[in-house]
Formats: sequence, C-alpha cells, structure tokens
Amino acid sequence: MIRINLLGRARPKAARQAVPLEATLQIVFFVAALLVAFGVLYYNWHSTNQQITEVRLHIQKQTGEKARLEQLKAQVDEFARQKAVLQQRINIIEELQRNRTGGQELLDALANTVVRTDTLWLTSFTRTGNGLTIIGTAGSINAVANFITQLEHSGYFNQIEIKESTQDTKNAAVQTFTFTLTAQFSLPQEKSAASIPAPTGRG
Repeated sequence: MIRINLLGRARPKAARQAVPLEATLQIVFFVAALLVAFGVLYYNWHSTNQQITEVRLHIQKQTGEKARLEQLKAQVDEFARQKAVLQQRINIIEELQRNRTGGQELLDALANTVVRTDTLWLTSFTRTGNGLTIIGTAGSINAVANFITQLEHSGYFNQIEIKESTQDTKNAAVQTFTFTLTAQFSLPQEKSAASIPAPTGRG
C-alpha cells in the first residue's frame, strides 16, 4: 500500500537512545579483566610448561649419570675381583718361596741336632711357613730334653715348645718315648737382620 504525504510536512526522525556511561565503563572493565585473566593464565601455563621441560631434562641427565656410575661400579668390582685373585696367587707364591727358602739348611740343622743326641730319632716333621712340627721317638725323657737344647744352640730354631711326650707301651722289652714339639725355623742372617735397629733419622 502506497502512502502519500498530502500535508508536505517532513516525517519526524526516530529519536536515538544514548548509551549510559556507567554501562560503557562496565563493559570496558569486563573486557580488560578478561584480557588480564587471560594474560595471567597464559603466563602461568608458559612458566609451568618451562619447569616441566627443565625437570624432564634433569631426569634424563640424572638417568645418564646413574647408568655411567653403575658401569663404573661394575668396572671397580671387576678390578677388585682381579686384585683378589692376583693377591691369592701372590700369597701362594710367597708361601712356596718361604717353604723353599732354607730347605737344605733346615735338613742339615735337624740332622746335626739328631746326631748330637743319643737314643733319639725323628719319625716325621712338617713345615708351614717358618713353623715346624717335629715328631720323634727317644730312649728317655732326658734325650728329648737334650734334643731341645741342641735345637736352641744350633742358631736355627727358636720358640721351641714340647706339645706331647708319652711312653710307648707297644714294646714292653724296650722303654721308649714318643714326643711332638713345635719350633720356628729361621736362617742366622735373617735373625741378624731382624736384630738390627731401624734408623731413627736423627743426625
């Protein structure tokens, strides 16, 4: 439907409603608060993410260090095992060397003491390092005492102790005694070296 203005008057314009200033400020503050909150959240997220990355790198570093230390410990344990084996071999060699050193002198010294003792003979002796265990038979207790005296005077034996001396009752016709004694064997030059006092370092 077409309307015609017959009066020739201009049609009044619709009045515009003004936006209150308070409502505008509330909107601005709300948007600003959102921006600030978003900025704080973003900063916290970025900081936390960076900390997580640093922790992961630290864990990787510590894991690598742990693996290196475990490998080093395994090497140390292997070296300790090899050292123990070598030390055991050295101890055996030293023991054999100690048993071999002075072997001829030991036999000669024992033979000389037995020769100078009447009615006494040796049945066995064993040597462990410098320690001796001597087993023998004698015609009397005095013969055993004389044998001990000869050992002391020889210069090769010390710390002589008689462990056992019993009469042998197997042969009633002949009176004999079996005895067991221990002693320490050392060469005369070893005793001389041991008796020399160590230098004090004084001028």
